[in-house]
Amino acid sequence: MMSRKSPIYRVKFIINQSEYNVYVKRCQSSHLFGFIELGDFLWDQHTQLVLDPSHEKLKAEFDGVESTQVPIHNIIRIDEVSSVGTAKIGDLSGNVMPFAKPIYTQTPK
Repeated sequence: MMSRKSPIYRVKFIINQSEYNVYVKRCQSSHLFGFIELGDFLWDQHTQLVLDPSHEKLKAEFDGVESTQVPIHNIIRIDEVSSVGTAKIGDLSGNVMPFAKPIYTQTPK
């Protein structure tokens, strides 16, 4: 009987005018309403001398993090992929228009 490999997910999301592109083994609805839980981060093993600074910045930011909660409205895309690519952070300042509005808004008085 052939066992299926555990899936790998590429998740793109926006936080603080930056686009995050991460690879995880765990991507599921969170127990917190309106959030997606990402866990078991995967990092590309560099085999070349030139390192991507955005990859290293992202790796340092999530160093020691077992799981994180991302607001569902910040998620751009979730893909199941066959292998780990290069995780990175891209700057979006001035290039992004907010898509979703808050679920709850204050009612006018």
